[in-house]
Amino acid sequence: MSPSSPRRPLERTLSRTLGQGTALARVAATAARNPDLRRGLLSQVSGGRLGGGPPEPAGASRSVAVPGGVEVPAPAGVDDFSRHVHAQAECAAGPADVASYVRDFGQAAQWLTIHSTWRGEGPGVIEEGGRFAQQILLMEIPAEARWTVVSVGDTGFELRGTGPMGITLGLWCTVAASGSGSVVRLDAGLDGAPVRGPVGSTAVRSVEKALVASLGLLTSQVSGSAPARLRVSGDPVLHLASGRSLDPRTPVVVGVGQVVQREPDATQDPVALSAAALRAALSDSGATSDLLALADAVYAVPSASWTYGDQALLVADALGARPDETVQSSPYGGDGGQLVVNDAAELVARGGAHVVLISGAEAGSTLAWVQKNGVALDWPRQDESVAPTRVIGLDKRPNNEAETAVGLGAPIYSYALMESAVRGRLGRTPAQHTDAVAQLWAGFSEIASRNPFAWSPPRQGAERIATVTPDNRAVSSPYTKLMCANLQVDLAAGSIVTSVAAAEAAGVPQDRWVFVHAGASAYDEWFVSERADLSRSPAIAALGAAALDHAGVGIEDVAHVDLYACFPSAVEISAEALGLPVGDPSRPLTVTGGLTFAGGPGNNYGSHAIASMVPVLRADPTSRGLCTSLGWYATKHSLGLYSATPPEQAYAHLRPVVEQPPKRPVMTSYDGEAVVEAYTVPYERDGSPEAGILSLLTPSGVRVLVRTVDPTVVGALTDGDLLGMRVLVAGESVTVLGAGDGALPPPPAPSVRRSLEGAVLVVTLDRPEVRNAIDARTAEALERAIDDAEADPRVRAIVLTGAGDTFCAGMDLKAAARGELPLTAGRGPLGLTARPPVKPLLVAVEGSALAGGCELALAADLIVAASDAVFGIPEVKRGLAAAAGGVLRLRERLPRNVAMEMALLGEPVSSVRLAELGLVNRVTSPGEALAVAVALAQAIAANAPLSVAVGKRIVDESPGWPAEEAFDRQTELASPVILSDDAREGVEAFGERRTPRWSGR
Repeated sequence: MSPSSPRRPLERTLSRTLGQGTALARVAATAARNPDLRRGLLSQVSGGRLGGGPPEPAGASRSVAVPGGVEVPAPAGVDDFSRHVHAQAECAAGPADVASYVRDFGQAAQWLTIHSTWRGEGPGVIEEGGRFAQQILLMEIPAEARWTVVSVGDTGFELRGTGPMGITLGLWCTVAASGSGSVVRLDAGLDGAPVRGPVGSTAVRSVEKALVASLGLLTSQVSGSAPARLRVSGDPVLHLASGRSLDPRTPVVVGVGQVVQREPDATQDPVALSAAALRAALSDSGATSDLLALADAVYAVPSASWTYGDQALLVADALGARPDETVQSSPYGGDGGQLVVNDAAELVARGGAHVVLISGAEAGSTLAWVQKNGVALDWPRQDESVAPTRVIGLDKRPNNEAETAVGLGAPIYSYALMESAVRGRLGRTPAQHTDAVAQLWAGFSEIASRNPFAWSPPRQGAERIATVTPDNRAVSSPYTKLMCANLQVDLAAGSIVTSVAAAEAAGVPQDRWVFVHAGASAYDEWFVSERADLSRSPAIAALGAAALDHAGVGIEDVAHVDLYACFPSAVEISAEALGLPVGDPSRPLTVTGGLTFAGGPGNNYGSHAIASMVPVLRADPTSRGLCTSLGWYATKHSLGLYSATPPEQAYAHLRPVVEQPPKRPVMTSYDGEAVVEAYTVPYERDGSPEAGILSLLTPSGVRVLVRTVDPTVVGALTDGDLLGMRVLVAGESVTVLGAGDGALPPPPAPSVRRSLEGAVLVVTLDRPEVRNAIDARTAEALERAIDDAEADPRVRAIVLTGAGDTFCAGMDLKAAARGELPLTAGRGPLGLTARPPVKPLLVAVEGSALAGGCELALAADLIVAASDAVFGIPEVKRGLAAAAGGVLRLRERLPRNVAMEMALLGEPVSSVRLAELGLVNRVTSPGEALAVAVALAQAIAANAPLSVAVGKRIVDESPGWPAEEAFDRQTELASPVILSDDAREGVEAFGERRTPRWSGR
């Protein structure tokens, strides 16, 4: 199939048609590459039946005709079960070959999609009377089954077993001749109280789909058309060096490879370079199996020099891999190099894959040569419909209007501006700081000089880096060319991440293993100009704290570090956030050499950092290494913690809540006094100053961006030092008044505050001077608080309240008149009402909840209100409409005439009256609403999180369900909870009279 063939849409179509389970995704992936299997599956779907039709009643035994006229009867014994499902398919292989294959249960992982792992030793070739235990998947939920082999022979096998909660199981495989091939039939029987009760329909449907999926894989495996997969044991793995027994799903980096192409080669596009890097990674692993061909998933960091629809798919094709899914990080952002490893390790840890390939590459140098020399390129192009299975990470426009207006639309200028803020925090003169930055970069050059894959390995000294010369021109003060990322490179890096069970099965020596102890990802305030402090990163600080805490170590326990190094300020900001000293010769801040000297391959430097870190940790196996990646302007961050010694607790991809200080409003037009917080001077290529860009802070803490070409001001910026100076601003005119007191005005008080009380996040609207009315800034802050709460596993419930004696007066009309509408991209009006959180939301109302304030309350799951509180939607009195969900939700929650009265009259209604009508859950004494709401939220948080989530979903979604489908739909949602680990824990805790320990699984 050509690179431009739209395989992925077909795969997605099959997956949607057959169901969304992991097993069916595997079949769809196989079918997309197997015409015979694809036609067979599509014929089943177009024929209006999936598997063996609806669940059969007890005692039923039906035969189904298949093409060719062969009828395979239902096996004896199915009548013993209250629910029975089956599926069958033709197979090119003969009956003897099929029967021999299915009798070898060592092959079960290759085709039996309900299989997860073995409990104890796998059975191998099954024999009559044999017994074994297996972890199976019911509705994609792991559950233990204990089997007895009732019969086995040349026509198949019969198994009987027991599952969780008293479920009894039967599994049959029947093989019959059909022309030169065979017909294979799979049957499953289920019985027991849960099957006859609420779990039954969903469990049976999941097994029915699994039979279809299993047949697809079985027939393709036997005929040799299925993608190869590694046989992996579910047993714990003994790590010899530590003597520890490891969970077989523990993620480990087993191989890394890098490619540097110093001479242009128009035959080598980024995909070809990626494939070469992964072949080097396979060689590095020492595996005795071809891990490249055995990949379950392939990840790509997208190339900036050549764009593909699904880069990972092309890499997979080049390597002979047939993955179940392809994954790509967001199109722009250097955070992708670490982010893909974090996500891949999470996929492995939860059992979604055993072998994952990760790569990225750039061919910017070759592309520049091609364009200069007019060489025609024949690099792959894919149809516009081709896309990866998943895209991870976040991308938004990188600059706001204020930054664009003054020329901060490229990284070099924004990082240079941040560099001067770092200098101000450190209290250095321009000369002192330039010398310090040059020394830092000279150290990176020293590391790169020892890196065989560095793009520019010749060592550069500090004086050479700092001095402006014709070939080291000034770019944007204080940066020279040798302080900037070098993007015009041909570089590639690849890593192979596996489970330890797969590493063992593939013959990877344990001295090649490097464990991913923890991954973490987060974002800083998106726009640089809105950050409270240009010289710091709260997000990196949160990531470091979370990862180190998860691993049970401190930063002093990390021996090897690679900080993303596009510009010096990125390194200095990261080091400060992580508590790492800059310039410590015993612990350099890179093992790779940075983007100036090792090279800046678009989004992919982080992949090279990991590939450089792995051999360092193998050589120092008891040590730990830390790698960071970042995107845009120190905006998007990812971090990984590694060691050749196994982790103390299971890997986690952490997404901590970032305690961001209040963001600053930003202006480009201002008249009055201000203090210079930061500045930079961009230079023309001939070395002349282009302009001066200043970041100023007003006495109220608002940031003002000014671009000036005034020669007096530009001269002062180039020859002197204006940091901390008081200036008078009038439009674009800046007049220096003199030195300030050295203090920078703090940002304005936040309009939204947060506090974590146990598992409850309290979010407070804090604009009492305008009765907590919502402007654009407040809506964005509220959306971010809710987003962070949703992402943080510590948070089980959210309470929203207002400061002062008012909950919320709704939209800030004065701000709206200025065009500052409280409408966010993610959660809509007021930063919440279009998409309330999945986690339980409670509101604590004191005083009034009017207009948008009432709509915020109506978006909550529970309302607690003081006895003197009032609610209303008075928009009709102002010529407006309660379009943030107010009228809709009032009609859902109140009798029609009451909702109509509130909507048409616009008069407030007391909390006591609304409690009588069932809208308000608790009425409290004035001043007590928050305490009662928090207590309710903590009571919710103490319950099983899966049970809470499914209860909330059923309450919210069931009013729209057709009556004839309602019970089945609630069963589908509830069944996974009933079979969960938490369900077992809850029953055991009740019996043992102790507090349950919920895992959320």
